[in-house]
Amino acid sequence: MVRKTVCTFLWLTAGMASAWAQTSQLLAYVDPFTGTSKSTTLTALVHGAGTEQLANTIPAVGMPFGMTQWTPQTRLTEQKCVAPYYYTDSLFTGFRGTHWLSGSCTQDYGSMTIMPVCGELKTSPNDYASTFVNTSEIATPAYYSILLGKNKIKAEVTATARCSMMRFSFTQDDDCYIVVRPNSDRGKGAVYIDRQRQEISGYNPAFRIYQGQGQPAGFSGYFVVQFEEVFTDAKVFRGNTVLLEDSIKNEAGIGSAVKFNVHKGSVIRIRVGTSFTSIDAARENLAAEINHWDFTAQTKAGSDVWNKALGKIEVTGSSEKDKKIFYTALYHTMQHPRLFNDVKGTYPAFAQSYQVKQLASGNYYDDFSMWDIYRAQLPLYEILDTALINDLVRSLILKGQQGGWLPIFPCWNNYTAAMVGDHAIPFIASAYNKGIRNYDVEEAYRLMRQNAFDTAAIEDYKEGKGRRALSSYLKYGYVPLEDNVPYAFHSREQVSRTLEYAFDDYALSTIAKALHKQKDYALLKKRAGNYANVFDPQLGDVNGRYASGKWYEQPDRDKKMFFITEGTPRQYGFYVPHDIPGLIKLTGGNKKFEQALDSLFLKQQYWHGNEPGHQIPFLYNYVNAQTKTIAHTREIRAMEYGVGPGGLCGNDDAGQISAWYVFTAMGFYPVNPVAPEYAITIPAFERIVIHTGEHTTTTIRVAPKGAPVFIGTIKKDGKPYSTTRLLHTDLMKGGVFDIYPTDGGQ
Repeated sequence: MVRKTVCTFLWLTAGMASAWAQTSQLLAYVDPFTGTSKSTTLTALVHGAGTEQLANTIPAVGMPFGMTQWTPQTRLTEQKCVAPYYYTDSLFTGFRGTHWLSGSCTQDYGSMTIMPVCGELKTSPNDYASTFVNTSEIATPAYYSILLGKNKIKAEVTATARCSMMRFSFTQDDDCYIVVRPNSDRGKGAVYIDRQRQEISGYNPAFRIYQGQGQPAGFSGYFVVQFEEVFTDAKVFRGNTVLLEDSIKNEAGIGSAVKFNVHKGSVIRIRVGTSFTSIDAARENLAAEINHWDFTAQTKAGSDVWNKALGKIEVTGSSEKDKKIFYTALYHTMQHPRLFNDVKGTYPAFAQSYQVKQLASGNYYDDFSMWDIYRAQLPLYEILDTALINDLVRSLILKGQQGGWLPIFPCWNNYTAAMVGDHAIPFIASAYNKGIRNYDVEEAYRLMRQNAFDTAAIEDYKEGKGRRALSSYLKYGYVPLEDNVPYAFHSREQVSRTLEYAFDDYALSTIAKALHKQKDYALLKKRAGNYANVFDPQLGDVNGRYASGKWYEQPDRDKKMFFITEGTPRQYGFYVPHDIPGLIKLTGGNKKFEQALDSLFLKQQYWHGNEPGHQIPFLYNYVNAQTKTIAHTREIRAMEYGVGPGGLCGNDDAGQISAWYVFTAMGFYPVNPVAPEYAITIPAFERIVIHTGEHTTTTIRVAPKGAPVFIGTIKKDGKPYSTTRLLHTDLMKGGVFDIYPTDGGQ
């Protein structure tokens, strides 16, 4: 018999409201619905198209950088570029334990979904889907609830790093079922009924995309579902056919349904464990993380974790709206990379077939949307959580050792060669140059050097190992237009590859120099200047180039060209973060460089939804025009970020778009993420307190001054400080920075 509570719906709602009153704090400033609908910002409408206009975030319930997130499901598939939830949808089909890459255009994998179904048992999501209205949804990073219209069921979920607890409250007498489905689009996976344990378990195999499209990824999403009360019956099904068996696998549309007799006021509580290694490990994870049935206590525990995580940065002053944008952005920066190991340290070996490895210490992570997050999202946590950064670098080293090559864009625990560049290198270099070094530096260098100097054998190359078009790049000093860059998700895009590789070579050169590898340093330093080889002096911008040295004959600086990644030559031409003085010289000096920046904004060609331009507003600092940095960063914050479903300017890309806001709202940004310094602007808040990963506290205070247009002076602990550059060491030491803006008057 299901436990019957004497509470009514009002009592339940009031009880939860009371819980929130005690634990809300910074959670109240997070809007998980932000980015769950088509963007309404200016540049997304001008430059974005199709999926580029979708931020593709979800109202994820979980833990910072957790293994599995839990989201309301309004879309059924694990197809590429289809998120599990969109705000404008109207049918709810369950709570999904998801591994969707937040803000991406990739695909979910290894997911499973749980749905309450009352009355006659229906096993097709199209038949049991429930209507809902957005006003019935409540969402925080630690809790989500919804009122299902069909049977007036209140459905709630909270979560830990690997597990979740759900609570379903009923308002009428009925026969109700909890339907559990592994979400395989390929007719794979399994579900099992264990009547002795009163639990459902199963798995959903993951499959690769990009390299090895459609091949098994070598691991599955495993789950265990436990019920507080004894179920009266249990069945498995495929499609609309219910079977009198206790297991089913490798057929389309499979799942399990367990039956309960409910009454008005009944509550069904369930808890779910997940793993990437086995059902037993999912059960162990659940026993370690949720060993009770107190839903309210679990929600509070999750809320406390999030409040602490969000509280690493405290902001005061400005509007409540700005605080909501800020803390929502901070929440979005904590979705990835994804925890991949079990509580006992087991994890699926990288790019292998169902091999399980054991960690000696720390945690193992995957889902590095590296082309995006090396720019600002990862550098943010080089400030806030150095222990996490060490884990991330060690994870990349493990991947390189197990797969033979340092991965370019490791997701689904496999090689992908997605996007362009080789950006595990600048991330590791960034960590190293900021003093984060609790890993085998020589082994890291060996793997990075291999990527920079060696080309993988053809079969390995097809798998995604090694830099794309490296031989051409080394031969010509750029990737010529004749090289179509086969065996890459993004073919061609030769100019963008050249620019990104030049930066990657610079990044590795800094480590070579620090490790006294003088020959490598000299070669890499020279290669770091290869960006100049695609700068067309007649065009005054980057351009495609043939092997003969001849330039592409019909470039259009303001149209998307085949040799540019997701943008135009004018937009990508400013991507030389490691040698801004050199780029300024190529452009014709400070004045012409400033005019080139001006033209980008005047022509409305600045596209904030494309990451390679995120440093552009700060480039004015390098030509003594900081007033324009201040003006543009303020305008971008106001125009490209908002509260609500349309409030992000394009794919959030694992938190990179959000990280830009967090940084600039604090008043600084890693223009060159490898260098231990930041360009400065005026913060969005009057006071920012940063609790660093080195257990220090840095406070930034802004003296109020009407509508300031530039920074008069900055003082650190009362002594004069640079007004354009913040050093990482000074930030991490702690202390007080006082910024004195001015409006140009006396």
